[in-house]
Amino acid sequence: MNPKIWLSSPHMSGVEQTYIKEAFDTNWIAPLGPNVNGFESDLQSYLNEDRHVGALASGTSALHLSLIILGVSNGDEVICQSKTFSASANPIMYQGATPVFVDSEKDTWNMCPIQLEIAIKDRISKGKTPKAIIPVHLYGMPYKVDEIHKIAKSYNIPIVEDSAESLGSVYKGQNCGTFGDLSILSFNGNKIITTSGGGAIVTKTKEHKEQAIFLATQARDNAPHYQHSSIGYNYRMSNIVAGIGRGQMTILDSHVAKRRSNHELYRKTFRNIDKISFLLEPEGSFSNRWLSCILLDSKETREGLRLALEKENIESRPLWKPMHQQPIFKSAPSYLNGVSDDLFNRGLCLPSGSNLSDMELSRVTYAINTYFAL
Repeated sequence: MNPKIWLSSPHMSGVEQTYIKEAFDTNWIAPLGPNVNGFESDLQSYLNEDRHVGALASGTSALHLSLIILGVSNGDEVICQSKTFSASANPIMYQGATPVFVDSEKDTWNMCPIQLEIAIKDRISKGKTPKAIIPVHLYGMPYKVDEIHKIAKSYNIPIVEDSAESLGSVYKGQNCGTFGDLSILSFNGNKIITTSGGGAIVTKTKEHKEQAIFLATQARDNAPHYQHSSIGYNYRMSNIVAGIGRGQMTILDSHVAKRRSNHELYRKTFRNIDKISFLLEPEGSFSNRWLSCILLDSKETREGLRLALEKENIESRPLWKPMHQQPIFKSAPSYLNGVSDDLFNRGLCLPSGSNLSDMELSRVTYAINTYFAL
């Protein structure tokens, strides 16, 4: 059997070991240190806005701390994009709050501004003004920032921008991860860059970053002994992991370029297959194309293609199953228009890694062309 082709595997630069070795040589084996500070500084410089970055254990922990900073607590409601990974919604539950799911629109596959305003008005009419809104830049495609933020501002609801999949994506000249009142990044093993596991919170104020780091380091009060007046968490990134991140930052732009190249190859190769369509970039949007996704003409075609690729030892995956379809969230309020359900039925993620070889890409395109030639 041919070697496995993965959907999105880690891709090292080769210099990560330098930073890791330095951590060992200097005995900085802790959830603080020069690599942590350096990684945060690297990210701040890359984002190129007046923002503050705190390196954390995961993107999920960054979302959780964001909700705590915004005062979300038991009995509150938080609006969340339905078409996303469960980590976007789980922290809402951590706080004892209720997720309110909003469907997608067809231009970006992200949160629909029309459904968002319908949801806000309806929750307010029921006496529940949402405490926050969590839109997602799905698969690296920027959501409709202008429309979503205009609505949020009109109702004075803060935004937690989920940029777990969109480091390197840009909307109207501004980097994704800098639009929210609070924003989050992820460096999980399958992301555009990885620290094996890890994430970051991006804040507009130094005070919010300091609050996040305080909570992430067990909320230890300023005292010579261990004293705690608040509930804290073990959410800080380690100095070793941050060293991997420093090495990854040196090749972030090249990773984005390669993933975009993969997407363009797929688009050109399959342009004459009527049963395949692609999500195009709206004007003003630049996607990192974290994952290259296609829409098929039916669920049956989607599943047939997925199984055909699996037979060739090529990993592919249906688009995220919407949160309103997940058993754990079956009782949550949802404001739907059918878009995310259709995307789930017909959408497929193709191998997209920045380390895909020409031979591997040829295997993928040959397998897909063969399937549609049958």
